[in-house]
Parts: sequence; C-alpha cells; structure tokens
Amino acid sequence: MGRRGLGLALACCLLLAFACGPVLGRVPLGQQEQEGTREPLLDHAERDEEKHETYNSRQEEEPPASRCFRCCDPGTPMYQAIPVPQINITILKGEKGDRGDRGLQGKYGKTGSVGARGHTGPKGQKGSMGAPGDRCKNHYAAFSVGRKKPLHSNDYYQTVIFDTEFVNLYGHFNMFTGKFYCYVPGIYFFSLNVHTWNQKETYLHIMKNGEEVVILYAQVSDRSIMQSQSLMLELQDQDEVWVRLFKGERENAIFSDEFDTYITFSGYLVKPATEP
Repeated sequence: MGRRGLGLALACCLLLAFACGPVLGRVPLGQQEQEGTREPLLDHAERDEEKHETYNSRQEEEPPASRCFRCCDPGTPMYQAIPVPQINITILKGEKGDRGDRGLQGKYGKTGSVGARGHTGPKGQKGSMGAPGDRCKNHYAAFSVGRKKPLHSNDYYQTVIFDTEFVNLYGHFNMFTGKFYCYVPGIYFFSLNVHTWNQKETYLHIMKNGEEVVILYAQVSDRSIMQSQSLMLELQDQDEVWVRLFKGERENAIFSDEFDTYITFSGYLVKPATEP
C-alpha cells in the first residue's frame, strides 16, 4: 500500500474516532477513578501515534465479521454481537409436483358386520300387464270299490281288502293295502255299505291315520240286512282312510258272495283346499 492509501486510511480512522468517541468512550465513574490512578491521559500527538502503530500492527489481521472493535481500545467491546437471523426452510412451500404412478392393490380386509336395515324406499310405478296364464286346472279325486267275499273276525283287527274296482281316479285307492291315500288336500265324502250275517254281530270302523272316526254296527238278528255309514272328512296331503273289522271278542262278520257285490266303499273330493 502506498503513501496515498495510508493517508486515506488514517483519515478514516480519525473521522471514526471523532464520531464514535463521545459514545464509546464513556466509562463508569468508579472505573474512571481507578484508571486515573493507573496511567495519565495522553495528548493528541501521542494518541495519533498510538493509533497509527495499532493500525499498522492489526492491518494484516482481519477482525471477525460478527464483532466490532474500537480502534483506540483493544479491550473487550461493551456491546454483544447480533446473531445472524435463521430462516425456517420448512415454511417455504414449493410448487405442486406431478402425480405419481398408481400403487399395487392392498390385501382385502375382514368382512364387516351386517349393517342396520335401511329405510323403506318409495313405492315403484305400476308394471305392465303380464302374459296370459295357463287355463285353470281342476282337481279331482274319486274312488268306488267292492268286495265279493265274506269276512269273519279273528283274534286281530283286520283291514277290509276289496277285490272289485268300479272307479279309481288317478289310482289314489290302493287295492293291495285297501287304503285311500290323499294327494289333493280338501273336503271328502265317504260312504260304506255292508250286508250283515244271520245270528252274527256286525262291527266295523272307518279309520283315518290309525284313529277310529265312525262305527258301523248291527246287532245279532235272525235275518240279514243292508247296513250303511257315511261322513265327510277334511284331509291333508298323504292322509290315509280305510275300513277295519273289529277283532273277535264277539263273533262278527260281513256277508257277500261271488254272484253279487254286497260290500262297497266309496269316496270323492267335494272341495279342494286351494279354492277360496
């Protein structure tokens, strides 16, 4: 550095000393008394030389950027350095990025519980008329059977078996078991006709599913007569109806022969259950 530069630096130091001296040069009263006892005050010429030497000795040393020192006082400054302001980078929001690719589908979760029943929805509009249905089907059931052989009682109950078939619509009456099986539920009418035997009692029942429903009875008589019984029953699907001869606690029998049919059992459907 030349003489011109050195002169400019010295002039700047002087201006700074005159400007900041009244403020920075204040010393507490107690400290002034102590310092006054230690060393005498210097005149202006000596202070200028001291400043020049101090400046030359510290010219090569660069003071920290965050601290300020007095050229005339090498001691610790009175004012602390101002901290550098910090910026919170997290509050700086950038522009919205592009949408990423769709990820893989996750696993299915567990089945939840059934929710509450919802409210009833509004009534829908009336639909169009449907196609014509099939013709109304009529239900029928009827039978009429007879027996040409006589039958005497024994130690057990006997089901009366019939050997002559007059009418057996759809085969609802079984000629082997002597029973009528209901396939069309509804109201039925049944009729039983027998011929009694001389000097013998006549004792029969019309049965329904193993239960005695009505009795056909004739006392002992010197002459034989025709005896009949009839009734109406309400049957359900697979109900059974038949005729049973009472066991031989007292001798009873029904008469018939191969030339004429004296014993008949008939029944037919009066009203099916499907009709209103």
